[in-house]
Amino acid sequence: MAQVAVQASFRPLERALVAGQEVISYRDLDARSNQVARTLRSLGVGPDALVGIWAPRSIAFTVATLATLKAGGAYVPIDVATPAERAAWMLDDAGPVALLTTPDLVDKVRGRWHTILIDDDAFGSESTGPIECMAEPDNLAYVIYTSGSTGRPKGVEISHSSLSNLVSWHQEAFDVKPSDRASQLASPGFDAAVWEVWPYLTAGASLHLVDEAARSEPVALRDWMISEGITIGFVPTALAERMIVLDWPTNTSLRYMLTGADALRRYPRPGLPFVLVNNYGPTENTVVTTSGVVHGGGDREARPTIGRPIQNVQVYIVDSDLKQVATGQRGEICIAGKGVARGYRNAPQLTEEKFVPNPFDSDHSGRLYKTGDLGSTLPNGEVQFHGRIDEQVKIRGYRIEPNEIASALTRHPEIEASLVVAQEQEDNRELVAYVVAKDGSTLSERGCREFLGAQLPDYMIPRYWVRLSELPVNASGKVSRADLPRPDDSNRLHNEEHLEPRTTIEKQMLEIVGPLVGVQKIGIDDNFFMLGGHSLLGTQLIARIREVFGVQITLRNLFESPTVAALAEEVERLLYLRVEAMTDDEAEQSLKALR
Repeated sequence: MAQVAVQASFRPLERALVAGQEVISYRDLDARSNQVARTLRSLGVGPDALVGIWAPRSIAFTVATLATLKAGGAYVPIDVATPAERAAWMLDDAGPVALLTTPDLVDKVRGRWHTILIDDDAFGSESTGPIECMAEPDNLAYVIYTSGSTGRPKGVEISHSSLSNLVSWHQEAFDVKPSDRASQLASPGFDAAVWEVWPYLTAGASLHLVDEAARSEPVALRDWMISEGITIGFVPTALAERMIVLDWPTNTSLRYMLTGADALRRYPRPGLPFVLVNNYGPTENTVVTTSGVVHGGGDREARPTIGRPIQNVQVYIVDSDLKQVATGQRGEICIAGKGVARGYRNAPQLTEEKFVPNPFDSDHSGRLYKTGDLGSTLPNGEVQFHGRIDEQVKIRGYRIEPNEIASALTRHPEIEASLVVAQEQEDNRELVAYVVAKDGSTLSERGCREFLGAQLPDYMIPRYWVRLSELPVNASGKVSRADLPRPDDSNRLHNEEHLEPRTTIEKQMLEIVGPLVGVQKIGIDDNFFMLGGHSLLGTQLIARIREVFGVQITLRNLFESPTVAALAEEVERLLYLRVEAMTDDEAEQSLKALR
């Protein structure tokens, strides 16, 4: 990138990259990257030629990416946590001219590509002088592989013009200056890392690599940002939600906390000394598509929006026929403009399916990317995110969006974070809620059910509740659904107090209801439907009551008297009526059976 060389000429001794005790100036960053670029150029790297980079977050990694761009090529970042087989598949698909890697990784790929170690002295003989970049705006800048629905990663091709649009918008939106100190936290294989690097190095700011020990711990990350004097920092959603409720000193240097990667469900507490900005964007549209400030305050009915489209990007909310829906109506989020990727590498059919002619262009010359995300446009022009189209589930005939349930849960005063998914449980598909309680919380399953029951219909109340210390996240900072534990007695959220049975019938009713709803400990004040019961289980409950007590209650009885105590009372009433019609001997036999 030519702008980095410009910064090196104006402020050669200023810090460009900081990683703990390791610091590199703009002069040295420019010189080192020129040497690596010349080596790559000698191997044939030029416009649209790819260079794989499989290395950890480090100064060396950033030098390698800059060198690739200077050579005119495009880089393919691969996270160090990527299994060797998956990394090999990605590299085979990308077809790089060379692979830059580290000694501890080189044996996993040795012999398959032209491999160069990025932390040795292989480039020392090359000139440190300027090198002319031959790439044009439409040439590739980078290719990032994301998870694919087929089980194979898909490589998203991003051009220099798309990257330049992101950089120019970011620098203007957040008033980036050479005096800024930005954090670099995201893993290299996550496209947020692109956003964390280039807007700052091209503006002459210093980039500080977050300590590994602080990357996933909110208090440690807060303290690191304060000690480093970070002024602008990106924090993935799951981590940001925990940081915006912490106490921050009023004199902190942080001006903007940028977040994204998942649906933001929490508002910042009032009085934070920085601005929280929520961002949305698939990899296929160069990191950021929409962006908006999230103001602090109390509980809100709706979760924070994802803001408005950034410069030179257009967002359309459409139906299945690619017709725009009315304001407030839900539809698929589709994107057009300068950020849209060239397509998927070596996947023309998928590219044609997802990148379609833009019907909103007057000459239909542009392309529209179909995200598969649900959204709606608010009257003020901001976009509300509603989850994935394919995350909608059907439970016992009802169409349910789990994100709607999780959004309602975040308004619970004792819940810090939550996620709701549909899982196969005992041959049935059931809703499972994962909750992270606030410190000192006395969170109970009954309380959660009652809280949701005041907002949502019974069929949207999760049947299983799991308590976690934190939601698991992957290398991209998104919640890792694959790492969510299955509900069992060791992690289930339980009720702290139970009203014990007072009569034999109440005790028998507890023995019927508990196993039916899959809850080990319940009390006579528990509501059948709040325990996860539904009409299908209700018919089974009625059958069990008939089998055990010999009386017939109706679904209407169940809906009108859903607690265990009320059901026991109804059974007693029916038994009394039946006994009244019996002879003395028949009544005695019936009482013996109940005992």
